[in-house]
Amino acid sequence: MYEKSTLLRNEERESMEKRALSYRWIVWGVMVFAFMVVFFHRLAAGVVREDVTSAFSLSATAFGAMSSMYFYAYMAMQIPVGLLADSLGARITVSVGMFAAGAGSILFGFAPSYFWLLAGRFLVGLGVATVFVCIMKIQSQWFRDGEFATISGATTFIGNAGGIFSQGPLAFLLTMVSWRSSFIAIGIATLGISLLCYRFIRNRPQDMGFPPINEREMLREEMETEPFSILKGMKTVLSVRGVRIATLFYFFNQAGLFAFLGTWGTPWLVNVFGMTVTSASSLMVMTVVGIMIGGISTGWISDKIGRRRLPMIIAASVHTVLWGCIVFPWPQPLGIWALRCIFLLLGFTNTAFVLSWSVAKELTSKKYTGLAISILNAAGFFAIAVMTSIMGMVIDYYLYLPLEAAYRRAFSLGLICSAFSLLFAFLIPETGIIKRKEK
Repeated sequence: MYEKSTLLRNEERESMEKRALSYRWIVWGVMVFAFMVVFFHRLAAGVVREDVTSAFSLSATAFGAMSSMYFYAYMAMQIPVGLLADSLGARITVSVGMFAAGAGSILFGFAPSYFWLLAGRFLVGLGVATVFVCIMKIQSQWFRDGEFATISGATTFIGNAGGIFSQGPLAFLLTMVSWRSSFIAIGIATLGISLLCYRFIRNRPQDMGFPPINEREMLREEMETEPFSILKGMKTVLSVRGVRIATLFYFFNQAGLFAFLGTWGTPWLVNVFGMTVTSASSLMVMTVVGIMIGGISTGWISDKIGRRRLPMIIAASVHTVLWGCIVFPWPQPLGIWALRCIFLLLGFTNTAFVLSWSVAKELTSKKYTGLAISILNAAGFFAIAVMTSIMGMVIDYYLYLPLEAAYRRAFSLGLICSAFSLLFAFLIPETGIIKRKEK
């Protein structure tokens, strides 16, 4: 009788585990859908630049400041959103965040003045900033440790696809409806995603009566945890020289590329190369494709060779050369195929930032891993916000020159940032598998 009862319990547990393993794809799918929206909003500003500047008579400086609002808000939320995910849970945090992003997009579409453009863009940034940390939190609960890296790579790949929709498809939409209608429609769709998040996301399998899936979650009740102090954690993380260098690498690695991709690349192609917005944004998609491919392969290559610093040095070197190709004049204007190759490789080599996460994780205790990554992210988004604004100021300052020359001077800042990221790549400590084996 006892054996029969035990057998029934085991069968019931196996059945519940299978249901949990099945339902987790619904949770992950909704989260990844929300993550795509993050990238859409991040890169959409450059596509509507001509329409928005015309509607509000904005200078390049004013437009750059407006676009950078997203990144300032995203930066400010990096550490608070971690606390919200731990206290309120990923479900509530990301649902409220997507609602705020939807409201911000609608506000942007209805904006009667420049102030409300800023407010709408800032609110979008606040809202979408909740998604990345929450999806990492969800993955840590619904997937086993041995699945985490693979599912994170898939998340990055699919999430970046949202950047593709923010380029060619958005530009095509603008040929049929106004930029205001486009952003109002995007906002309404984002509000719908907010409802999907609340309806389907659950913080962990146990919330649905399922057994835990992650191995560490199974042992959590047996482990003693000490109180977590943000101030102590930040002091601990930033006291590590390697983490400080990784943060500086991340800062300069992100600054130029995303200011170019998110705001100034499409206007450059339109004003200097005479392309339509649709053609220019479709060409910029190659950078997003490069990021998608690099997001999956960069970490795999690093793990395969057991090194962190070497791939970062190689990627930063190539990235710097590519910026040089954009900044320095050629005897003949760059053709479409040359631009496609440059943009693809710019995106691919930019993904060395993934390895700076690994370095930070490997140099800090497990207790502060999330905080270390949050600090890197905050530095990166601050860099993008500042660089987006400064590039606009440089373009305005050099408007007495031909537009091509004005853009070259603005993009020289991207070249300088890339050169600094290369410098810090040489200084970063090696933390890869081979180094750990040597110890």
